[in-house]
Amino acid sequence: MIILNYSHPITAAQQEQIIALTGQAISQIIDINSQIDQQQPLGPQIINLADAAGLSPAQWQSEAILVNLPALNFSAATLLAELHGRMGYFPPVLRLRPVAGAVPPRYEVAEILNLQVLRDEARMRRAQ
Repeated sequence: MIILNYSHPITAAQQEQIIALTGQAISQIIDINSQIDQQQPLGPQIINLADAAGLSPAQWQSEAILVNLPALNFSAATLLAELHGRMGYFPPVLRLRPVAGAVPPRYEVAEILNLQVLRDEARMRRAQ
């Protein structure tokens, strides 16, 4: 599995949690700086963030990809739209949470959000 990391570095402990949750080995972590220039249009910057992964069209459509989204909400939303276009589905994403009482602050993997399943289930509620 390839992890596209648009946020803080993924620790060894977090990698172990990801493997346990997904049942898949991590073949590669691609760290991508998600800083944007808020004075410039967002769309082209997000295209550059996706391009920075260095994946071929075939890889986008066939590799197991997990995404650690950027923290900036509009960057995350726009990146999801870009990745959906390249992959043909919404990618699964990491949800991290603070470890209670940890000093200094630490984060653990809370869950893997399967956005495509959530989307498909929401379609069923549209008819209700």
